[in-house]
Amino acid sequence: MVHSEHITDRELSWLSFDQRVLEMAEDAEVPLLERVRFLSIFASNLDEFFMVRVATLKSKIDAGIKTKNSAGFTPIELMRELSLRVHDLVERQSRCLHESILPALTKYGISLVSWDQLDEVERTYTAKLFDDRIFPVLTPLAVDPSHPFPYISGLSLNLAVIVKNATTQEEFFARVKVPPILSRFVETSHDGKKRFIPLEDLIAAHLSSLFPGMVIEDHFTFRVTRNQDLELDEDESEDLLSSLEQELLRRRFGPPVRLEIESGIKPELLTRLASELGIDAEGIIYSETPLDLTGLNRIADLDLPDLKFPPFRSHSAPGLEHVEAGNPDSFFSAIRQGEIFLHHPYESFTNSVVAFLENAAQDPSVLAIKQTLYRTSGDSPIVDALIEAAEAGKQVLAVVEIRARFDEQANVRWARKLEAAGAHVVYGLMGLKTHAKLSLVVRDEPDGLRRYCHIGTGNYNPKTARFYEDLGLLSADPVLTEDLTKLFNQLSGFAPQSEYSRLLVAPRTLRTGLLERIEREVHNHKAGLPSGIQFKLNSFLDEDFVDALYHASKHGVPVDLVIRGICSLRTNIPELSENIKVRSILGRFLEHSRFFHFTNSGDHEYWIGSADIMHRNLDRRVESLVRIDQPEHKDELQRIMDLEISDEVSSWHLLGSEWKKVAHSPEGKKLSELHDLMIDYHQKARK
Repeated sequence: MVHSEHITDRELSWLSFDQRVLEMAEDAEVPLLERVRFLSIFASNLDEFFMVRVATLKSKIDAGIKTKNSAGFTPIELMRELSLRVHDLVERQSRCLHESILPALTKYGISLVSWDQLDEVERTYTAKLFDDRIFPVLTPLAVDPSHPFPYISGLSLNLAVIVKNATTQEEFFARVKVPPILSRFVETSHDGKKRFIPLEDLIAAHLSSLFPGMVIEDHFTFRVTRNQDLELDEDESEDLLSSLEQELLRRRFGPPVRLEIESGIKPELLTRLASELGIDAEGIIYSETPLDLTGLNRIADLDLPDLKFPPFRSHSAPGLEHVEAGNPDSFFSAIRQGEIFLHHPYESFTNSVVAFLENAAQDPSVLAIKQTLYRTSGDSPIVDALIEAAEAGKQVLAVVEIRARFDEQANVRWARKLEAAGAHVVYGLMGLKTHAKLSLVVRDEPDGLRRYCHIGTGNYNPKTARFYEDLGLLSADPVLTEDLTKLFNQLSGFAPQSEYSRLLVAPRTLRTGLLERIEREVHNHKAGLPSGIQFKLNSFLDEDFVDALYHASKHGVPVDLVIRGICSLRTNIPELSENIKVRSILGRFLEHSRFFHFTNSGDHEYWIGSADIMHRNLDRRVESLVRIDQPEHKDELQRIMDLEISDEVSSWHLLGSEWKKVAHSPEGKKLSELHDLMIDYHQKARK
């Protein structure tokens, strides 16, 4: 088993990923409004880190667990290390905003201002806006013997207000919640100026309206993060959907794990807040205002094309260019001509995956549709197509993963709507999340029933497909569609021992299948045959695979990894990982696809699918990888990988356990951005 000194802790690696996101915001060569967006993404990532990862760690500490993890940390030691790293990152975030981004925005007439900086016209305008649109929504909550300390909802932004009775001179504490349904940054006028005041500043300027007759002594902004991890006991649940709905209600009241507080708060007020919330010193984060930078999307969304990445338009994938719109025969005929390889967002998700399901719903020859749903958009055309198909009398099976983190409520609503339309809705297998991205269509054709399928690396979400990089395959291959038929039967019924020809399926065959192929590369290298391993993933954590790749590297097998997020493996360990190179790419699009390449003595083997190399994916989820068989599709995957690992492309390199941005050649030449190269390639391919 791999030693702890050769493993990077998962939580520390998560923070390293978030640091890379922050570095995108700090990079002056990134378009300005995109830097604003990366700062918002960084803040959102840190929110999730506390809601899930820190919350889990605190639960271990509260339970008295003192054993060391695989990286050699006890829970208390790890919490101490995380606290130091988080404080450093938050300071960098604040410097990035106040010393770099905000000054740069003012050069383009975009300002974030306080009440004191408003002119008379702006004050008149925003004061009326406050009276008409904001004041009626606010609810001041006093704290005194007859009013207990109020419940503070997770991720809510609040004003802590100290008020004094002018007659008795007695001081009181009050809390005002900043309404999340209102715009986070308020335009200061209606004449087109791009000046914004944080909503909490506007409220603070009018606190006397909320506490008439009281003296406003002071106010500070604060924000609370709560444990948002679900604890669903499926073994004790007779109705998973109802149990989840109850758990979602309970989750709102999870214990606090972080208190973000405005720098300069009075110590006695901070002590009061921390005590009432049960937050210890390591959970208190001081920050310059404004707090909660997730709202910066309001600024990033401004219609200023010159301050954003150049406009980009996706194209139809090869094989679908000549499909007649609204003609299912034309669409399915294109798939029969040969498997269609998809690379989003360069190739349109709407014209391929959405069209696949919409054509299936509208085609009278289609008898059945089977679909997995992990995450989808709020106004999903895919769910609409399934509902349309069910209402038309087709057999529709929807495997809805209602435990998809932070999308549980949306997925419960979809499940209810699909059931009401007559679809068969199931929630997968007990104890296993269904993360596989699968769609199967059964069609009645002149020569008999034929099945068509889509299998991909990303969610069935048309909105995120515009900026998530993902891969997919449309196929009418009888071998593959038979595999998917077996897998759907396993998800909806009882078929645990199904055998597959072109699929590796977790939790039964995916782990062993990949480990066997890694070991095969070692044997090939020892025999003097061509060998090599290349993985592209979101996360690489599983210790068995870390050990296997160390073993392969030690015996001379070249290993290339492209990991967007968390990576527990370390490079440059003498006689252990010297043959392993790890890169990470962030940029215009979110690298989300997963694929695996084994040199296999020159008979190259490629797999794409939904699984990352993590315990949860390999052992606690239904995941699938599909083998890519067409030579031209193998070539396309290799072209993608060659670009990802190219020394001519800007990326982060993992050096030991630290990540270093490499944006320039040794000669000082600026390296190319991967997504620019990919856009250019796909545009030229259509000419």
